[in-house]
Amino acid sequence: MRYMLKLRSRSSTLWKTEGIDLDRPRNSWGSELQLRHKVQRFSSALAAEELPWAIFFLFSIFLVVASVARAQQPTPASTYTLKPTPKTVAWGYYDAKTPPVLRVKSGDTVEIQTLITSSPKRLEDAGVPPDQVEQSLRDITDQVKDKGPGGHILTGPIYIEGAEIGDVLEVRILAAKLAIPYAYNGFSPGRGYLTEDYPYPKIKIIPLDEKRMVARFAPGIEIPLHPFFGSMGVAPPEISGRISSAPPWIHAGNIDNKDLVAGTTLYIPVHAPGALFLVGDGHAGQGDGEVDITAMETSLIGTFRFIVRKDMHLRWPRAETPTHFITMGLHEDLNEATKLAVREMIDFLMNEKHLARDDAYMLSSVAADLHITELVDGNKGVHMMIPKSIFVSGSSK
Repeated sequence: MRYMLKLRSRSSTLWKTEGIDLDRPRNSWGSELQLRHKVQRFSSALAAEELPWAIFFLFSIFLVVASVARAQQPTPASTYTLKPTPKTVAWGYYDAKTPPVLRVKSGDTVEIQTLITSSPKRLEDAGVPPDQVEQSLRDITDQVKDKGPGGHILTGPIYIEGAEIGDVLEVRILAAKLAIPYAYNGFSPGRGYLTEDYPYPKIKIIPLDEKRMVARFAPGIEIPLHPFFGSMGVAPPEISGRISSAPPWIHAGNIDNKDLVAGTTLYIPVHAPGALFLVGDGHAGQGDGEVDITAMETSLIGTFRFIVRKDMHLRWPRAETPTHFITMGLHEDLNEATKLAVREMIDFLMNEKHLARDDAYMLSSVAADLHITELVDGNKGVHMMIPKSIFVSGSSK
């Protein structure tokens, strides 16, 4: 035992000459390259030691390797719950200066409850029983005065530690479930795609059957439920100030993409420290285009895992499902939005699948599909989907 203690003492002394203190954290020893150089110098120094120190050498190397292994063990991820209250929502805006309501680490999971985009009075006037209007919606409607210019009640923002400008926030949508047994659809003058045809307001309450996962739209009409969040986004660049929650943009936001259900992943460029993620505008289902400006609007409870990606650099949001890669174009002009979606797909194919530029354009034409995401949110949305199954030699990000 005394000999082993002597070895330990001698080991620590020699390592300290190389700036390595075995009793301090691994990240204080320098980079991996620096550590390799230190080990090489340490090995050379052993040439002057007597033969018994060969044992010491092996023991010392074991100590270093063991310390590195301990340092590389991942920190257990945490799970949080975030509910909507007057102090945990941003009503109608994205803003880099909004104080976060929760701080998490990369890899953590958060269950987030979101609220329907409406008011208690409007819902009750449309026929919703008062006891089915969520108390949190009443509290927020009564107490939150700092709101607009948009209308969505967004839960958050959430600060993800380590997220820096230029990174990408990977948002894994693990679950999306109904919080209430109804949704609504409605239109009003001056809003929607056919404003000249529908210059009057109307709202319809749609019962939701969670057990059968259908919406009872009308007698003889049942719509399969595919819950998703219409608005998922991060803070825009600080220079943009407070922006409306209505138009989607480089921060994602109100993209209204019906394909982003549970089991899919959204990638958003980070424009502010911590990313500042917000989510809301729950939908029980929607058609591509969202032509009357609303989907089956409802309250949802979602489970999200946040991962900071230092290895990705994007200009626009992207996504993937279990079966497809998705690129997006967002612009007030539908043609320009379409061009953006196609150019983003070409960029994806060149950088992620290593295709030549011409081949990427050709593959987009023969294998990818364009969808009108929405036509009614200021910036129109187009997304392009390419199946993962065509990449037979291997392939997801």
